[in-house]
Amino acid sequence: MSSPTDSRAESRTALRVCPLCEATCGLTLTIESGRVTRARGDRDDVFSQGFICPKGASFGALDSDPDRLRTPLVRRDGELREAGWAEAFDAVAVGIRGVVERYGPNSVGTVFGNPNVHTVAGALYPPVLIAGLGTRSVFSASTVDQMPKHVSSGLLYGDANAIPVPDLDRTDHLLLIGANPLESNGSLCTAPDFPGRLKALRARGGTLTVIDPRRTRTAKLADRHIAIRPGTDALLLAAMAHVLFDEHLVDLGGLAPHVQGVDEVEAAVRDFTPDAVAEACDVDAGTIRALARELAAAPTAAVYGRIGSCTVPHGTLASWLVDVLDILTGNLDRPGGALFPQAATDKTPRPAGPGHGFALGRWHSRVSQHPEAKSELPLSALAEEIDTPTAEGEPIRALIAVAANPVLSAPDGNRLDRALGSLDFMVSVDPYLNETSRHAHVVLPPPPPSQSPHHDFALNTLAVRNQVRYNRPAVPLEPGRMAETEIFARLVLAATGMHGADPAAVDAMVVDQTLGKAVKEPHSPVHGRDPQQLAKELGGDTGPERRLDLMLRLGPYGDGFGVRPDGLSLAKVLAHPHGIDLGPLRPRLPQPLKTRSGKIELLPQPIADDLPRLRAAMRERPAGIVLIGRRHLRSNNSWMHNVPALTGGTNRCTLHIHPEDAARLGVLDGAPVRVKGAGGEVVAPAEVTDVVRRGVVSLPHGWGHDRPGTRLAHAAVDPGVNVNQLLDGSLLDPLSGNAVLNGVPIELAPTGTTL
Repeated sequence: MSSPTDSRAESRTALRVCPLCEATCGLTLTIESGRVTRARGDRDDVFSQGFICPKGASFGALDSDPDRLRTPLVRRDGELREAGWAEAFDAVAVGIRGVVERYGPNSVGTVFGNPNVHTVAGALYPPVLIAGLGTRSVFSASTVDQMPKHVSSGLLYGDANAIPVPDLDRTDHLLLIGANPLESNGSLCTAPDFPGRLKALRARGGTLTVIDPRRTRTAKLADRHIAIRPGTDALLLAAMAHVLFDEHLVDLGGLAPHVQGVDEVEAAVRDFTPDAVAEACDVDAGTIRALARELAAAPTAAVYGRIGSCTVPHGTLASWLVDVLDILTGNLDRPGGALFPQAATDKTPRPAGPGHGFALGRWHSRVSQHPEAKSELPLSALAEEIDTPTAEGEPIRALIAVAANPVLSAPDGNRLDRALGSLDFMVSVDPYLNETSRHAHVVLPPPPPSQSPHHDFALNTLAVRNQVRYNRPAVPLEPGRMAETEIFARLVLAATGMHGADPAAVDAMVVDQTLGKAVKEPHSPVHGRDPQQLAKELGGDTGPERRLDLMLRLGPYGDGFGVRPDGLSLAKVLAHPHGIDLGPLRPRLPQPLKTRSGKIELLPQPIADDLPRLRAAMRERPAGIVLIGRRHLRSNNSWMHNVPALTGGTNRCTLHIHPEDAARLGVLDGAPVRVKGAGGEVVAPAEVTDVVRRGVVSLPHGWGHDRPGTRLAHAAVDPGVNVNQLLDGSLLDPLSGNAVLNGVPIELAPTGTTL
């Protein structure tokens, strides 16, 4: 055992971008005897400049959580037992291929969870896995979170990943709807120190408006907080658009040549007057007019909507209207407004011009005929796709779950729990034995974050400033561990009939395919060159690093394999350990547009077809109390409740209820309350507080750690309840398939009282 002096002598530091939320803050890790003992903000990080939140500060505790699995688990005689890697992948090959060969590729489902987006492996290999399987049974956390924004962007711009983000550092006026970045650190808007950026906005004389049923920490910071009735976001935004037309405040400015359909939108929102929507939204008509006028009058402005406006019955319409307001006021694609980021690993920019566009419903789910969106089916439909036979097509009989815990994150976890238990085969790539992975026949545990490389492939496409950072593993792999990238490569081989091949073959195949295509594209910097020679020029110590080098060199800032000597490559990024600043967001239109017209199509037909449903909502009123969710700064869905430093205090699973509602229903502060919804009921302690408006209660998402067979010792001490069990999965936004999690009618009463 080392003495304190010896430990200090072995101490060193390493840089790492935090993978625990979308803010992507730079960390400086202190490592002693191969273990992370401290994490602090990296003051020299080009993006975060030293900012850190409680999650980042707890990096070491999460990294060394004793409940993290260290070896694969294989089910033998009904029990999960430790096994070697060879046995685990042998079992995967037999289990997955047996189902594919007997029932077809769609009988194998894949489900990807939130943490998957924060890893190198999670970005590079799932597309290869899905393509190799040939399955259309693809599910992810996106359809309980953000799919409405992807769909609206796809319809407007022709690219579901072309999501404009607010230019936080230069805007004069920011309107947030259904967003609480002081707790979430931002989402679909990657911004270290989001709180500091909002405070800076106000300090420079800008205006912050927050529309949210709760008086969140973000709302408390705002100049104006509007406690809207949950689920009516699209109505309010449509009324604001109506005001812009009615009062002749529409001014597209430089956007005009790139937009079609303005007159059609004017006609489409004609019925949504502030007076017509005021009662449904419970927002005064005068306030709605003031919101629109202030947006139009600001020198620059941006509207930003997030999960609260996505997880509602009209989530896609609300997401569409966020961009419509930015466009009608001329604030899209200009500094201080909302702009399209450009990540270093984006594809080589192609010349502006018409594209293939975006289509919905290219296929449908087997049971309820839900249309696909962005090649995914609704996560709410996963249980029925497993447990419901139909005359057409086979049920899902095998499942590959990657960093996913849909038993807690999807509606009606009890049904999904039973369905997972009926599968012929299931494999989980997960560091924990949680409520979902406990059903697996094989569990493949990735190493902790300190032992993995890091680059934010997806999140940099949503960043409020263009930059690039890459970290090699801070700590060498422990004996017996397997790199997460190798786990994925071997999983691809085992699931696609190539079990036993060299895992390096997966990366080599992708490199060959990418270069083979690039040399044929006239706009590529390597057009006409020899792909085999280019492959020899790639740098990097591993296959994934070679793929990263390839993407950087072919990307918008890349060296083009020597064409632009000052451009990016992996070697250049490695030479800048604190990252490389690529500058503020800049106007990019029309280049990002991939619509068939080559323009922003302001009123796509699927949107127009859904507007009658929104008109009908003007007449709807909730009969009783409705439910909304919430986040806490020290939590990220279900996967951080096992870290003591991130639980307790105000991060508790309580039912927020307004004092007047509590008094009327006989609910006492701290007393247990029964909450009943279409999917079941739960019992949670009441927290009487006026941070929620009357008629609204709030339960946090991601709790319910009380199922047997898990290994989450700390989370089980205070398990909380699964708010999604109140939902039966039938409520979806029809365009995106996104689950409706907010504004859901419920009943509640003190325990001992009949509902």
